[in-house]
Amino acid sequence: MKKWGQIDSGSGQTSRMTIWKKNKATLWYYPTAMKKYRTPLFLIYSLINQPYILDLGPGISMINAFTDEGYDVYLFDFGIPGYEDKDITLDNYILDYIQNGVKRALRHSNAADISIIGYCLGGTLATIYTAVAKEPIKNLILFAPPIDFSHITFFNNWHKALQKEKIDLNEIIDLYGIIPANVMEAGLRLLTSPISFSPYLSLLDRADDKKYVDKWQRFNNWAKNHVPFVGATLKSLLNDLLKDNKLIQNKLFIRNNRVELSNIKANLLVISTDGDQIVPEELIKPIMPKVSSQDKTYKRVKGGHVTLAIKGYLPDFLAEWLKTHS
Repeated sequence: MKKWGQIDSGSGQTSRMTIWKKNKATLWYYPTAMKKYRTPLFLIYSLINQPYILDLGPGISMINAFTDEGYDVYLFDFGIPGYEDKDITLDNYILDYIQNGVKRALRHSNAADISIIGYCLGGTLATIYTAVAKEPIKNLILFAPPIDFSHITFFNNWHKALQKEKIDLNEIIDLYGIIPANVMEAGLRLLTSPISFSPYLSLLDRADDKKYVDKWQRFNNWAKNHVPFVGATLKSLLNDLLKDNKLIQNKLFIRNNRVELSNIKANLLVISTDGDQIVPEELIKPIMPKVSSQDKTYKRVKGGHVTLAIKGYLPDFLAEWLKTHS
């Protein structure tokens, strides 16, 4: 077990300990100093970036905001894959990694149920997992989860070519085996430009604000700190989700089990932001009528793709929703 203590800059700031490890993945535990709620939180972040954006620094940590409110927090960190991990599939990530991680968190917390929180692609993974889970999931909270890929506004020509099979990326992915971090970074910068350059203008404008500069540096380091992407999983995401849009149509299978969104009965909170250029509302909102949850809320708020992760406090609507559902 990891000793208690502060985490090095660039890897999170809140005190934590290791609960479980599998291959490169780690299940982290962040205990609250004053436990108020019996239902712990289980966070799933994207496979594209490192998850310390959720614990970026003092005063800009979503995880710390959760623990300050009285929640025990578990974070599933997929780690940094190597070439030897190129054959890890989406099925593996859902069942062998996430599901086993949730089981470990339930055992460690001795809780009767758990809240699953997914951010960005982590929200997609959380949705898929919850639809096939046998574990007692009380709440499902999704921040900007891409779910319905029928209306892609970015790279629209590429998306159409992929759908019509005019391009085939499988051979390129097989050649790489695992997509290098610098290739992932270049792709995302292409996707978000000129937005990716605008923070430098903000930095110049507020260069005399030490607190802002520190926050900017931490965020900028994270934004450039991509991780390699496992080839087998990327092929599944590109073909099954992006090309064939199987998730929203209930046609996706995970280890021979159909992913039926109607199997999701947990209390549901879905959040999108009006300035999100990476995952627009059209990709998110269609999940709402597909689930069977009796208690479900869709909330659209101001901000960008990672705004809520680095606020350092819980917005009133989120704090209240969690309080009444935990």
